[in-house]
Parts: sequence; C-alpha cells; structure tokens
Amino acid sequence: MASRKPTIADVAALAGVSVAAVSKVVNGKAGISAPTRDRVLTAASKLRWTPSAAAVALRSAKTRAIGMVARRSPDLLSADPHFTLLISGIEGELSPLGYGLLLHIVGEEPSAEEVAYRRLADERRVDGVVLTESRVGDTRFELLRTLDVRTVLIGTPWRADPVPSVQATGPARGVRAAVEHLVAHGHRRIAYVSGPEDRVHTLHRRRVFEDALAAHDLAPSHSVVSDFTAAGAVDAIGKLLAEHRRPTAVLFANDSMAVAGMSAARRLGVDVPGELSVVGHDDLPLGELVYPQLTTVRQDLIGLGRAAARVLLASLGEVEDASVDVRPPELVVRESTGPAPDRT
Repeated sequence: MASRKPTIADVAALAGVSVAAVSKVVNGKAGISAPTRDRVLTAASKLRWTPSAAAVALRSAKTRAIGMVARRSPDLLSADPHFTLLISGIEGELSPLGYGLLLHIVGEEPSAEEVAYRRLADERRVDGVVLTESRVGDTRFELLRTLDVRTVLIGTPWRADPVPSVQATGPARGVRAAVEHLVAHGHRRIAYVSGPEDRVHTLHRRRVFEDALAAHDLAPSHSVVSDFTAAGAVDAIGKLLAEHRRPTAVLFANDSMAVAGMSAARRLGVDVPGELSVVGHDDLPLGELVYPQLTTVRQDLIGLGRAAARVLLASLGEVEDASVDVRPPELVVRESTGPAPDRT
C-alpha cells in the first residue's frame, strides 16, 4: 500500500509552526525570522515535500476583490448611513480597476469576525481587507498578519502597529470647533452622548471634548455612554433632561443619534435650539432633511473610503500613487444650535 504524500500541515507540525508560516516561507513572504525559515526548510526536506505547481499558481492569482467585515447587527448597520458613505468611497476606487468589495455583516460577537477573516483567507476570496473602528485591545492586526492578508485601517489604531491606517488631518478639529461654537453662544452646561467606550474613536473624541471645555475652565455637564442607536439616544436625552440642572447643549457621537435625541427632546416639550442646542457628527444627508436642520461636524467619509482603497490597490501594484486628499473635519452650523437660554 502506497504511503500517504506529506502535506503542508505535516511540514508545519514537524517544524512547530503554523501552516501560514510554512506558506510564507514557500512563497518568499516577509515576516518570518531566519531560524523559523530554517526549521521549515529542514522539515520540508526531511519529508520530501514541495508545493504543487498548481497550488503555487492558485495562491499567486488575484481574486480582484477586497473584503470588509462589519461587526455590527444588520439592524444597526442599516440605520447608520456612515458605512454606506465609506463603502461608496471604497467602491469608487475599486470599480474602475475591475475590483469588487465583498462585505460580511457578522454581528457583535468577536469570534464571528475572526471566523470571517479566516474564511476569507483560507478560501482565497480577497486580495486584502479594509478594517474600521479600531477597538481597545484590537487583535485583528496580528490575526491578519498571521493569515498573510494585506490590510488597511480606516481611523486611529488603538496602539502603534505596522498595519497602515488612513484618517483625516487633525481628526480632533471638528469636536473642538463644536465646543468653541457652543461656548461662544454662552453655553456652560454642555453634555456629550458617546458611543461604546471600547471604540478608540469614542475615547479620543471624548478626551478632545473634555480638553476643549477645560480650556474655558468648564467641565462636562454629563457624559452618557450609548450604543450608536436611536433608542440609545432617546434614553440618553431622557436622562439628561430629567436632571435638575440639565444641560443647555448636547453633542452626539453621530448624526443618527443626534436626530433621534433632538426629536425626543421636542416630544418632551423642549424647544430646539431655544432651550437645548444639539450637535451631531459626520454630516450625513439626513441632517439637512430634519427640522431644525442639524448642526454637525462634517467628516469626509467618502474620502476616507477612497484613501483606504488606494492604499490596498498600491500594495497590489494596481496604482502607483496611494495618496488621496481627505478633507479635515469641520463644523457645519445650521439651525439646531443657538444662544444659551437664560437659566441659572
């Protein structure tokens, strides 16, 4: 009976490394130390294993697809146009070059996101992935390095990492400008309704908010942690307006929350902006469709999507210039903010 032909898994087991490490050695990829490379080559020699020509050709072929895994519930994602604008920017760069975007929505379970990345890598379905919303303790960078998948992050990483990231110049400018705008209109009790605190951008924006107030010898009236949902915003505004010394202005983490919070305040009989000024973030189209029109921090989401796609396309040799001009955040003043009411 003929003996079984050795496999890449056999080589990995004998060398004491992962299958991905063996693949990197065979394909001449970076990220493998000299001692590890020697162990792999020695193991392959002992087992008389070589990769098939067909397998090498398959691994070297491009899928002409870029992956994106959204760790949010479908209901939450559909209610937040933020991702739609990012995707629009990404597709705007991919489509002219014959690339497509493969989107997976996996819900909030962390293990589901890891499974999705592993499946994309194992099935060779994408040439790279776009990450969004870096979280505290983010493990995705190391995972995707292990899987040998090209990666780019939109936003600020939770700590320094070789994975490239794209973000606007001066990402704190918008929140700081919003605080300055409110203070200039006489507001002294200013609250902030954030998203989940495991998001890096949530923590960053709240720090900017607090620092901007401190520059005027003010402290936040309140900081409420929410979940990016309309229901969360309604609950937050109810709590804030029930306070004895309630705030005269509120900043929300995104426009969807701001619109929901503003509507909830008006249903409670609170005039916007006469009694309560409201500021959103992102400048989504719905901000101009509501009454009063929403004052918000404009963020170039389409530009961020384009920039992320260009970084991946450059790494794949599809474009020479990876640079895209991403406009810095800016405050767009509309109707939902005004002078602070005369309240002590």
